[in-house]
Amino acid sequence: MYDALIIGGGAAGMSCALVLGSAKPKPFADGKHIGIITHQRTSHLQNALFNNVLGLTPGTLGADILESGKTQLQELYPHVDQIDKEKVSSVLSSSEGFTVTTNKNIYHSRTVVITVGYTNLLTIKGLENYVEPHPRAAIEKNRIWLKNEDHLITKGLYVAGTLAGWRSQYAIACGSGAQVATDILTLWNNGQHTKVHDKV
Repeated sequence: MYDALIIGGGAAGMSCALVLGSAKPKPFADGKHIGIITHQRTSHLQNALFNNVLGLTPGTLGADILESGKTQLQELYPHVDQIDKEKVSSVLSSSEGFTVTTNKNIYHSRTVVITVGYTNLLTIKGLENYVEPHPRAAIEKNRIWLKNEDHLITKGLYVAGTLAGWRSQYAIACGSGAQVATDILTLWNNGQHTKVHDKV
């Protein structure tokens, strides 16, 4: 049983995982079981080039970030399970949270964060009732979002990144994932607003 399971290893998903992972020293996060299903084949980062992102060297490739992000998560926060080479087919409510089925396994989690892309090719069963046309994308692109309020779709089910209704911009997706992580940490911390900062 996971306490938080993230679906998608792009900008939003990896940002969410990094922030959740960084909270391990906090008493409210001690013993929390966190995982991320890092399926990235359709991530828009695959062909991205970054010149306009604060903190990234101009010319940074999105494909490189996909790989370095997994390494960063593994080296800094190895307690976060990285589940690779699995594709999610369904996310269904259960008595204790959600049952997540992939092409290889079945997982259970109290909280799930959906961070996959916003194309209309979304094939995850259990999310159909939340799909609507994307509010910040050109109609002809046929993009979708999962209807939510401040990233929350329904109790225990979050969405981050472009699928949450945000524009397709790397910094926005990262921030969206981090926001969801701090919302989850706030829940774990009995509703006290929570963030995690590293200091020199």
